[in-house]
Amino acid sequence: MSNFCEGILYYSPLEEEFNTYGKNAAVTGKAIATIDATSAYQTMLGADALRYLTLQMTATKASGHPGGFASIADTIAALVMLGHKNIITEVGHHAPGFYSNVFLDRSLEAMGITTVFELCQRFRETHGLLGHLSGQIPGLLNPAGPLGQGQHFAMAGAKLHPGVLFPVTIGDGGLGEPYVMSSMQHFHTAYPQVTNFLPILVWNGFSQEHHSMVSTKSNHEMITYWQGNGFKEVILIDAKDFDDAQQPGDYVDSTLFSLKKRLTFTQALLEATDRAAKSALQGNLTVLIVKQLKGAGVHDRGAKSHNLYGHHTLDNPQIIAALQQGALSPEAWQLVRTNWTRSAGGPASEVVVTEQELPLSPLPQLPLQEFAPGDKQVATTAMGTIVGYVGQQDKNFVVTNADGNAASGINNINQALKIIHPTSDDTYFQQPQGQVYEPLSEDACAGLAVAQALFGARSLWCSYESFAINGLPIWQTVTQAMAELRRPTPATICLFTAGALEQGRNGWTHHARKSKTTLRQ
Repeated sequence: MSNFCEGILYYSPLEEEFNTYGKNAAVTGKAIATIDATSAYQTMLGADALRYLTLQMTATKASGHPGGFASIADTIAALVMLGHKNIITEVGHHAPGFYSNVFLDRSLEAMGITTVFELCQRFRETHGLLGHLSGQIPGLLNPAGPLGQGQHFAMAGAKLHPGVLFPVTIGDGGLGEPYVMSSMQHFHTAYPQVTNFLPILVWNGFSQEHHSMVSTKSNHEMITYWQGNGFKEVILIDAKDFDDAQQPGDYVDSTLFSLKKRLTFTQALLEATDRAAKSALQGNLTVLIVKQLKGAGVHDRGAKSHNLYGHHTLDNPQIIAALQQGALSPEAWQLVRTNWTRSAGGPASEVVVTEQELPLSPLPQLPLQEFAPGDKQVATTAMGTIVGYVGQQDKNFVVTNADGNAASGINNINQALKIIHPTSDDTYFQQPQGQVYEPLSEDACAGLAVAQALFGARSLWCSYESFAINGLPIWQTVTQAMAELRRPTPATICLFTAGALEQGRNGWTHHARKSKTTLRQ
């Protein structure tokens, strides 16, 4: 047995099925050779390994969040078995599951974590594994904290790295944020050819402390919701369709199925994930929806599985029972480790796109101009000249603004770089191949700009200063993470303009005038 298992508390006997489906690793090159009962069985083992590690790690500190990731562990396992490791999430509370994933493929060895014991000891510790995801952890691509942000990273990665799939898990609690769907809609309108990002809806019925707001939707309603928002391919796998344990309710736990049904479910999920990945890579806006009860296979179910409390130690009966129920044999652990290490050609810490620098276009001397004291100039316009020059030299460069460059004195940016729009119109300096990205959302502006820098390209976010607060959370989260990375990143700059003070007064004036008119009537 490999020493990476040191620290595992519980093992199971070798299953009889292992002799049929586990003799040889299914990942023979960079991904599984064929989707069949063997690959389904080994994917199931991988999902169980992820759940086990996630629960033991969090219970070691009686702290952390195992339940949400547990409901999507099968899909994460399917992605890895299929050779897709550029996996992104918007759910910071899935951090221990993602740490388990990069531990299994040896990525965490880059920070001195080689055994399960070390994995558990360094969870939520200084210089260890943070409570929420950070791109400073080897093999992980992005930070994750506030909900509604992960899709920005996936879209930026897809834009800058054609031909690479960027799956992004989105919680059904986070789906209630208005930014998720609107930002994907605007991006797809601006970049219709960029479809190699794959949102994966973690539809488990619960948010942090209660049922999710979309938990009452039928499968048909959920499918039509995504279709109505422009998704050409909507693929839904519902664990309920495979349940032979007579579980009540619309959301069920696949770990409670018979082995036969677990294999059937896992193979169907593998096939759906492969179909979704190929669809996205072939030019179709695609979503994969996986419906499975929150907390599948861990200590509790529903919202009660979301986080651990002080009594959820390794001695807690609930924790012990769940770990024993989810335990694997030593042989199964070694098989999972082999598949995870081979997938995509090596550890994520070596193969994901953010572990290397994207080549940058060289910038010659910028066209700087010195103004004499007292010479009246509009500062933003002067900067706009430089911005336009940078964009003309670097075609990956993007300027984001919530539809207000002209009003902010930087219409020269629009003139030089053109607003990205499906309708060409010289009057408004817009065309499909532009470099000025203008969704009417500061979150979407800040999100794409800062995600673009994280994934390897220069960017500029222009914002009215009183509106900027709507985009600052993702800006702060990512720029802090960028400062912690083991590699340099390109510059991302934020330009705040002062027009919003006057805009605010205008808004109040209009409101007051309307009130006076009403009073006269």
